[in-house]
Amino acid sequence: MPGTVLYERDGHVATITYNRPEALNAINGELREDLNAAWVRFRDDEDAWVAIVTGAGRAFSAGADLRSNARPQGATHWETPSMTSLESGLEVWKPVIAAVNGYCLGFALTLAASCDFVIASERAEFGFPEVRIGVPTIQGAVRMPKMVGWQNAMELLLLGERIDAKRALEMGLCRQVVPHERLMEEARALAARLCKSAPLAVRATKEVAWRGQDMPFVEAIRFGETMRRVASATDDAREGMAAARERRDPEWRAT
Repeated sequence: MPGTVLYERDGHVATITYNRPEALNAINGELREDLNAAWVRFRDDEDAWVAIVTGAGRAFSAGADLRSNARPQGATHWETPSMTSLESGLEVWKPVIAAVNGYCLGFALTLAASCDFVIASERAEFGFPEVRIGVPTIQGAVRMPKMVGWQNAMELLLLGERIDAKRALEMGLCRQVVPHERLMEEARALAARLCKSAPLAVRATKEVAWRGQDMPFVEAIRFGETMRRVASATDDAREGMAAARERRDPEWRAT
């Protein structure tokens, strides 16, 4: 019987799918655990270079299932972020694409904001409805100002209203809006383009870009140059140079 999250890999591209379509992929405790396990599986699979996350049915995810307790086991009222989910800071340096096919609300929007690329169906709707039920948005509030700017973030976080795909594009919340039937085609095409880059160099670059935002400039450059030395010692770096000299496409091995 299929689980609440599906994990499939085709070549070097993993597809992670919220799979509670009968509940608009609302996040209950089981789905929360399955989703965390899927991200760890992707992170640790050396043959998976890029991930696409999407939803089954007509929603990406409607956010937390209010009829279920989706909090991690052992969590208290004063929860300390566990770093077990992509939203809460699980370090995944491989590229991640969100293919948003419908409702993308609450904690699901926080996940989309944790991705490197967001491609939206023309049917997609985004929002943080928490304040409309008396609950503050926390992780979304931390991520959104940096992603879309202060006023756009406040529009999402404080009004609690949904926005359509066109407005999300204007905000910079998504990279592109495509016809619904072409959503996964466009996501897979982007994933294929990403797979043309050396996977270890991509991971190093993403980590430097992320960590460097919170470092003083000189420290960020020094960290980056250290990462360059590490990446330059890999088999892929030697393959890339050889392929450039021989005017051929490189064959990456992620080693």
